[in-house]
Amino acid sequence: MPKPRPTYLNLFQIRLPVPGLVSIMHRVSGAVLFLLLPLLLYLLQMSLASPQTFAAFKSVFAHPLMKLILIGLAWAYLHHLCAGIRHLALDLHYGTELAVARASSWAVLIVSVGLTLLIGAWLW
Repeated sequence: MPKPRPTYLNLFQIRLPVPGLVSIMHRVSGAVLFLLLPLLLYLLQMSLASPQTFAAFKSVFAHPLMKLILIGLAWAYLHHLCAGIRHLALDLHYGTELAVARASSWAVLIVSVGLTLLIGAWLW
């Protein structure tokens, strides 16, 4: 007699491997970048319009909340970049063995967080 299937799926009980987590975070970071693109374009336009708007731009960037948003955006960009390179390598059949895939996932996490910390120290 087969086991009865669960009536609900508890996502907090599922243990996702590191490559799966990196893949999901790759998609989330891409969505964050896409959703914050209008803010980035507005800030770019504001910085280039005139000396007065550049002064306003600098005052917006002086706010700690904006710095945190920019650090989060830097992480999203760096993680998306590193995970994208990893996914391209996997598409070319490099690093598809389990141990190498896990190691490259950890490398993506470490490199993206490390570079984000460097950018965060520079921004703050």
